[in-house]
Amino acid sequence: MLKEERLDKIVTLVDRQGTVKVSDIMQQLKVSDMTVRRDLIELENSGLLKKVHGGAQSIHQYKRKELSHLEKKIINIEEKKQIVNKALTLIQEGDTIFLGPGTTLEILAANMAFDSLRVVTNSLPVFNTLVEKENNMEVHLLGGRIRKRTQAFFGDLADQMLQNMHFQKTFISCNAIKGNEIMTASIEEGKTQKIALDNAVEKYLLVDDSKINKEDFYSFYELDHFTSVITNDNQEHSYHELQEFVQTILS
Repeated sequence: MLKEERLDKIVTLVDRQGTVKVSDIMQQLKVSDMTVRRDLIELENSGLLKKVHGGAQSIHQYKRKELSHLEKKIINIEEKKQIVNKALTLIQEGDTIFLGPGTTLEILAANMAFDSLRVVTNSLPVFNTLVEKENNMEVHLLGGRIRKRTQAFFGDLADQMLQNMHFQKTFISCNAIKGNEIMTASIEEGKTQKIALDNAVEKYLLVDDSKINKEDFYSFYELDHFTSVITNDNQEHSYHELQEFVQTILS
């Protein structure tokens, strides 16, 4: 592979995913660690991406294309696990909680080991994970129209069911955070999550740092209405923009 072709592939990969690890680039392009790190320095100097600890981040704030559920499942796995470990400490036996869609919430569901918990979700993968557990959790799946890209139910049926439900805690994720705005790619999916948040006493946003200072199509909630945002501790990232609006818990 020519150098110019390799550089172009790296930029395309970073722009598509938002944040990419050096190891992921090595695996996909079949090149050495030293080559990738040298290429990232060159691309940063050319203003085509931002080099961060362990990888690179897109300089384009707007998410041009929403990643598929499968693509999201393989991105920032370790960061998501750290976030989940913090989120688990906020759940107590006897709680009634709502879990939104997203791969971080799926990891949270996979690690939940409670006996007296009521869980409502509009995420099919979250529901499937919870019902397979050998415990006494009470699990409810909202009906409605399913969005294939995220495997989440939305629409009038889901929203009407949610209107009459109330939660101690709601845990959601999002595609992007910019200033005080929480954004996603779908208006309908955003509206469903807004109802779940409005009907919760405590509201928690679970996002890895690749979502910060990004933009997406639809702004469905405000950051300063959350109880806390839980994100991974990346030494290369400044969290002042979050802390202006909400308590920030670093995992």
